[in-house]
Amino acid sequence: MTGLTAVVAIALIVKNYRRAAAWAVLVMAGTAVLNTVLKVVVARDRPEWDHPIQTLKTYSFPSGHSSAITAAAGIAIVLTAMLVRRRGLRRLAATLAIGAVLLVGADRIFLGVHNLSDVAGGYLLGAVVVLVSLLFFDPRPRSIALVDELPPDTVPPSRRKVAAILNPIKVDDPAGFRAMVDRMAVESGWAEVVWWETTEEDTGYRMAHEAAVSGADVVIAIGGDGTIRAVCEELAGTGIPVGIVPAGTGNLLARNLSIPLYLRAAVDVGLNGQDRAIDMVRVSGDAMDDATFLVMAGMGFDAAIMEGVNEDFKKKVGWLAYAWSGLKALMFPAIRVEVSVDGGEFTKHRARTIVIGNVGSLQAGMPLIPDAEIDDGQLDVVLLYPRRFLSWLPLAARVLTRNRRTDATITRMTGRSVVVRTPTAAPRQLDGDLIEPGKELRAECDHGRLLVRVPR
Repeated sequence: MTGLTAVVAIALIVKNYRRAAAWAVLVMAGTAVLNTVLKVVVARDRPEWDHPIQTLKTYSFPSGHSSAITAAAGIAIVLTAMLVRRRGLRRLAATLAIGAVLLVGADRIFLGVHNLSDVAGGYLLGAVVVLVSLLFFDPRPRSIALVDELPPDTVPPSRRKVAAILNPIKVDDPAGFRAMVDRMAVESGWAEVVWWETTEEDTGYRMAHEAAVSGADVVIAIGGDGTIRAVCEELAGTGIPVGIVPAGTGNLLARNLSIPLYLRAAVDVGLNGQDRAIDMVRVSGDAMDDATFLVMAGMGFDAAIMEGVNEDFKKKVGWLAYAWSGLKALMFPAIRVEVSVDGGEFTKHRARTIVIGNVGSLQAGMPLIPDAEIDDGQLDVVLLYPRRFLSWLPLAARVLTRNRRTDATITRMTGRSVVVRTPTAAPRQLDGDLIEPGKELRAECDHGRLLVRVPR
């Protein structure tokens, strides 16, 4: 338990959840101390059995194993409720935690080292420590407005308006989520929150337009990559900052901007963060309407991954659905590619995937384009050509170690504008959304086009 507590605390600190880390350590340490004190105070001897499996000489009440596993289960349930958005996964975690509690309690009784009342006392002690600690210490991150002294605004927040655009299918309890955002806005000094909800027909364009013309001073977009892209595309060039609340599966833009994936913390950044101008990319091609992207566009293998994702499976397991689809598409056939950068001559290549990136990292922080910056006015192109199935392993190692060496397996290019064309139609995607297969993509960086809210 000590080792597990240390691992969890370090992981939380790395993810910048320091209050949650401190709370977890305090709960486990407090449970251990109180258990030791109660054993001495009660001084109950171990139960006597004719043929015990194990014999212990220490006091019996309460069971230390039972109190520790109950405290650990309570921590797991609280942290899961905080950080896991999918209701099914939260329920699974709670079920496994409670199952572990019952299993450990049964183990102590069947070994003959505790009475039933010892185990029940341990359960009660662990549960009380968790619940009482929550009364006096909130493990959730504190608001930026409480931690940092915010610079004075020309117009006080109390006279400004927040617009929130919500994709309701991306949160478990839309009404509860709206109430939380309203409460946080009031606590941060904002005048009001005006709400819009996206629909299947409109992923956010009309709502963002209405929010802009209504005089919103900041627009908070809550949803997946599609909703975020629609709102950002509509508000580009308006000077109205966008607060990004990543409620989807990929959330690549939020990850590359260091926006927390914990919804409450992301809302806090949207309300109280600082503005940053980032690049957008205008894209066109055959068999598609002119569009923009914020993260990356691709042809070939990466688009085939998006095409192969089962939506029902994705709802249940999240980003693992992309991993499964990627395994199935590993041997997507190589295609012949011609690439022109900044209007230069076309160069010929073979590749299984072509990525035009505005950011550097993919899912799980994989640094596919380690030199890419979202505000440098440049696009980064990567072509991957593993010749055989096993060639993916050294290629993945090179990507993960940020090896910048280029050869026929991995080719990198950088420029303000890029044209990619193929002799036959290939799968294509923009920010994870499939578009019609085609033979060409033209991309041009629009430097500093969009204002977004990022952590201070």
